[in-house]
Amino acid sequence: MRTGLTAAPSRPHSAPVAARLRRTAARWLWLICLPLSACAGQAEQPAGAADQCAEAMTTIEINRCLHAQSQTAEEQLQRYLNAAREQHAESPEAVAAMDQAQDSWERFRNAHCAAVYSLWADGSIRGAMHNQCLLDETRQRTRQIWQVYLTTMDGGELLPDPAAADAAAVGE
Repeated sequence: MRTGLTAAPSRPHSAPVAARLRRTAARWLWLICLPLSACAGQAEQPAGAADQCAEAMTTIEINRCLHAQSQTAEEQLQRYLNAAREQHAESPEAVAAMDQAQDSWERFRNAHCAAVYSLWADGSIRGAMHNQCLLDETRQRTRQIWQVYLTTMDGGELLPDPAAADAAAVGE
């Protein structure tokens, strides 16, 4: 008994095309979701950045927003590093070791985020993914600097937890 349905002729190129379409769709899905994820954590963003990201909808706006946020995070990291250097100035060896570790970390961060950029090189999202990587890595490093160099054994803090400082700046 025939139902009138016939199998589609096999196409030798359909598997690679389908795989490429799935990758492209996944990348576009990231692009669509990125404005939401970039702004969902507004408590972690400095003042002004949350406002800027709330309206980011185009690739250019998202890239501009994430770049501004990563620059602000870099400035915060430098403030925490300077405070750590001042706090431990009586130990030049410790400061030199901290600076050497920071140089190594910066090389790692830049190489890692360049790899993220390369992963997304075929899409317009590559800049956003790169900037998000820089932002995430820089925020993590700032918190590490705070935990290791700017807190005391008895729980005291020489500067506030960077995540708490970001939340306070937004008014949370």
